[in-house]
Amino acid sequence: MLIIPAIDLKDGHCVRLRQGLMEDATVFSEDPAAMALHWVEQGARRLHLVDLNGAFAGKPKNEPAIRNIVEAVGLDVPIQLGGGIRDLETIERYLDIGVTYIIIGTAAVKTPGFLHEACDTFPGHIMVGLDANSGKVAVDGWSKVTGHDVLDLAKRFEGYGIEAIIYTDIGRDGMLSGVNIPATVELARELTVPVIASGGITNLDDVHALCAVQDSGITGAITGRAIYEDTLDFAEAQKLADKLTSDRTLASHG
Repeated sequence: MLIIPAIDLKDGHCVRLRQGLMEDATVFSEDPAAMALHWVEQGARRLHLVDLNGAFAGKPKNEPAIRNIVEAVGLDVPIQLGGGIRDLETIERYLDIGVTYIIIGTAAVKTPGFLHEACDTFPGHIMVGLDANSGKVAVDGWSKVTGHDVLDLAKRFEGYGIEAIIYTDIGRDGMLSGVNIPATVELARELTVPVIASGGITNLDDVHALCAVQDSGITGAITGRAIYEDTLDFAEAQKLADKLTSDRTLASHG
């Protein structure tokens, strides 16, 4: 189980939003590259980057900050990036500078043909972000809730050849209210691709809860506000996840 620090970029700064509201942003660092390096030094084995301006504008807006982060942490730490990625040229540019995984969200829902083409063109590098509100997929920076069911779309996209689904419960994101374990497990059990949980991680209890159900296909959990507001010690969380994973592996072979 990977615990994955989130670095959300707004106007070149590292911020966190509450429930996706751009006007409700807290700036945690004016040097995102230094913040990224900090999490790597704390034991992060992957980073989750979101171009928030890009997500709302529909095109990349924080590319300089993203380049700085890649240069700071090097190529040994995979980076998954989403926000405003709507064409193959943007994907290629980000992969060329060292981003490992591209997350397609709104564009996957609105133009599934683009997602299919991206998976064909860049196999092994495409993830889908599905953001849910009461089981329905939201798009355009969470500002619009569609009539699409999360599971239906996830199954369709799985067939395209995506690497993973990043599942976010909008109602819990940035609210420190705990992970929606039942909904995440329900989704993961219906898919063969890994599911990465996002939204609501608060403390080590959430890490325990996620590790207890990782056999359902949940391979990672993204955490943001909790590690910035110190309700979760990141290094301790990853160590706990490693120990719980190891204990489960030993038990299953025992």
